[in-house]
Amino acid sequence: MTCVSNEELRSRILHGLIPAVPVPFAASREIDWAAQARYVAFMARQPVAGVAVWAHTGRGLHMGREERVKVLQSWAEGLSGSKVVIAGVGGSPGSRSDFAAYKDSALQMAQDALDHGAQAFLVHPPRLFYHVAPEAELILDYHRQLATLGGPLLLFYLYEAAGGILYKPEVLRELLAIPAVVGIKLATLDSVMTFQAVANLLAREFPQKLLITGEDRFLGYCLMCGAQAALIGMGAACCALQQRLLQAYFEPRPAEFLSVSEKVDRLSQVTFIPPIEGYIQRMLWVLVHLGVIAREAAHDPWGPQLPAEEFDELGRTLRAISELPQS
Repeated sequence: MTCVSNEELRSRILHGLIPAVPVPFAASREIDWAAQARYVAFMARQPVAGVAVWAHTGRGLHMGREERVKVLQSWAEGLSGSKVVIAGVGGSPGSRSDFAAYKDSALQMAQDALDHGAQAFLVHPPRLFYHVAPEAELILDYHRQLATLGGPLLLFYLYEAAGGILYKPEVLRELLAIPAVVGIKLATLDSVMTFQAVANLLAREFPQKLLITGEDRFLGYCLMCGAQAALIGMGAACCALQQRLLQAYFEPRPAEFLSVSEKVDRLSQVTFIPPIEGYIQRMLWVLVHLGVIAREAAHDPWGPQLPAEEFDELGRTLRAISELPQS
């Protein structure tokens, strides 16, 4: 699969939902490939603009190269070009303080992405360069090197606790000015002020760049702040509900927007809660409740252990928002 142009990527994801998809692991820490196939087939039927593979939700920086490539291939083949496949790319956490090896690993990951079905990149924040002089030059060179591979880039502004970087405005301006950059995914978790500041920066200085929300906990408000698409872990399930939210806002249908926002917010308040890293396990559990995968395939090897009570609470919430029939 070849990469798409900047213009095509923008048009295909504008006003759309792009789920950041998790990977179904067994308790043995091995991927359950039968569950993965069922999940791909499920997502192929959903009203989504595309999927983001190897993102934070998909544990792309943690998996080995062989299994990572196989996961990407399953999405590219299963979606057959009907939806955009975006690959998270970044430097290997194992590179530690070796800047050259870190950058090379990111370039290799990006090339693997293009070679095996991805059409665009979501660039993981280069955390290794954070607070290292010269920070700005290292970050900019890293993104510019990835841009040379020919795929459109989406920047990723991720909150620090999840391994992100609080980009300074001057650095963000230079990143947005890179021709290959189509837009930015903004995931600040609980900093509404940061979201507003970056949204205002784009509106004033880079109106041609897409603001893509990664904010599961205040999804509806993000749209009101100027977000034009959503690339979120919560989109891994209940896709039709969240796509209805986007459509109701952009068409617009205010009454429906408010009604659906209430349901989406209720879902977010049982999935994106402390410990936040547990959201991946919780989204896999939502897929179990929906009958997409078996509970034996709903493990996140890198996440925290969660109490069984949370599984039950997810089921109750899904019924309350009409994503499951009443028992």
